[in-house]
This record gives sequence, structure tokens and C-alpha cells, in this order.
Amino acid sequence: MKRTSPIAQQLRPALERSQAPSATRIAAFHATQRQQILPPLPQKIEGTLNDPARVPDPSPSHGSYHWSFERAISAGLIPLTIAPFAAGSLNPVTDSILCALLVIHSHIVFEACVIDYFPAKRIPAVRKAANWALRIGTVTLGFALYSFETNDVGITEAVSQLWHA
Repeated sequence: MKRTSPIAQQLRPALERSQAPSATRIAAFHATQRQQILPPLPQKIEGTLNDPARVPDPSPSHGSYHWSFERAISAGLIPLTIAPFAAGSLNPVTDSILCALLVIHSHIVFEACVIDYFPAKRIPAVRKAANWALRIGTVTLGFALYSFETNDVGITEAVSQLWHA
């Protein structure tokens, strides 16, 4: 039978008490185990360590023109969403322009999400599938809004009815 000293008997419970709350405090913030769904790929160096990074070729259609087009559509949506309700008129042309800009704007925004979250170098098949799903969704949205505009009350009248309901 192993005998311990009286000092060790007094210190052991105090030591156990001091460690237990910290483990409880840490465990309170961890509900699940950490999992890396897509672990980072190994770094690849193209060329040597002293070579500069490759700068992509300048293309105005993918640079400044693209950015200006996106901003013009976003800025154009602001008065188009306010005008029908402020003026009190329901014009089918304004409604159609609003629907078209909504479709284009949503496509551009979701395309940016696909580009950001599905890198082509890492998961090319998922990126391709996401792009095709986006295209199908955009065409479906365009057709649904066209059908809603021609066969029903239109988007501004629907929002107006929902607002006053």
C-alpha cells in the first residue's frame, strides 16, 4: 500500500479543483469537433523564388468596363425600385426594365460568389457545375419574371399589394 504525505493529500484536491474549471470553460465554447472540409493545398512556386509574380494581361472587358457595368446596374436599381411607389404609377415598361436589371444583377452577384468560393484550380468540376447551375437558375428566373409580368399583375403591383396587405 502506497502512503502519501499529508501535504500531498491536501494539495491534490486543490490542484484538481483549479484544473477542472478551466477545462469546463474551454469546453463550453466548443460544441463540435473542428473538421477541415477542404484542407489547404500545398503551395506551388512557379519559376524560382526570385521571380516576380505573374501579372495577368490587361483586359478592359474584365477590368474597368466590367466594374463600371456592375456599378451602373446597381445604381440603376435604386431609382427603379423607388419610382413606381413614389410616383404611384404602374408602367409595364418600367416594370420590365426593373425585372431585367434584377435578373442581370442577381446573376452578376451569384457569379462573384461562385468565383470566390469554388476556385477553378482546386475544384474545377464543382466550379463548372456551379456555373451551369447559375446559368440555369438565371434563365429560369428570367422566364418566371417574364411569365409573372405578362400573365399576372407584375412585380411592382405584387409588392404594392403585399405592402398594403
